[in-house]
Amino acid sequence: MNISEARRLDLLTLSIAAVERDTGLSKDTLRVWERRYGFPQPARDAQGERAYPLDQIDKLRLVKRLLDAGHRPGRIVGLPLATLQALSESTVDQIARAGGAAARNLPDRAGIIELIRRHDPEALAAELLRLSMRHGLASFLVDVLAPLSTAVSDAWIRGQIETFEEQVYSETVQVVLRRLIASLPTPAPESRPRVLLCTFAGEPHGLGLLTAQALFVLEGCRCLSLGAQTPIWDIAQAARAQPADIVALSFSGSQNPNQIVDGLAELRAKLPASVEVWAGGNAPVLRRRQVEGVRSLTGLDELAPQLRRWRAATELVAGY
Repeated sequence: MNISEARRLDLLTLSIAAVERDTGLSKDTLRVWERRYGFPQPARDAQGERAYPLDQIDKLRLVKRLLDAGHRPGRIVGLPLATLQALSESTVDQIARAGGAAARNLPDRAGIIELIRRHDPEALAAELLRLSMRHGLASFLVDVLAPLSTAVSDAWIRGQIETFEEQVYSETVQVVLRRLIASLPTPAPESRPRVLLCTFAGEPHGLGLLTAQALFVLEGCRCLSLGAQTPIWDIAQAARAQPADIVALSFSGSQNPNQIVDGLAELRAKLPASVEVWAGGNAPVLRRRQVEGVRSLTGLDELAPQLRRWRAATELVAGY
């Protein structure tokens, strides 16, 4: 990067709303930290609104990662970036938590990240399709794509790839997943369970949703996807209209934990007791706080066993 490019990047700032979307830290949290810890330290734009430099965004992402790993804000928010990076390296890694040995030993990770850095989405898509054929679709989704996506997210959080590069990866994977889903046999109209897939409003990440949809279709489920950012009332209406047996939701680590918990409780109350609510993704709150009447899936490998449980229970009730 030359000097003029560096100066141009120094001038780029984000609004507090954009920082909230980008980091998963609420506006109230950012304001409280500013008063209490002296960080972040936003400038003010021409309208007097907070304007956050990009280097502070990088630090906030690291802080969010460490908070998700169990650190307390009072002990880390005021630390310099280099100290936070070292602490992040020594903290239990997201990849290890999400994918265990399969993620740590994933042989294709470095090659995929190199393709991302080369800005070649066509080659990236071709490589992902090759991996899906080599591993078989189910193994590709659970043992390759899930830990790979966590690794890419981890590289983005650490500043090893740029935000636009992470976004290109996500969009490319979604194109590949839609192609793979379209290649699968369509389940018969009477197939059960009927699964409604969506994310809450404020959760823009749809990659986990598509990955889950591919697994559901592979398991013979009838699926209807509402996509990302669906209001809770609309989810409840769609679940009754389909009618759905399972409402499956995906959550990334960027959404406010209280909004996730409160939203799941509200949705559960709006649905018939016969409709199960499944929540998955890498949001730490799903592992820390149980919502009554909601099944939290900590990994894609839990999906098939949960479907077997649902089908066995349904057959028992029906007297098969």
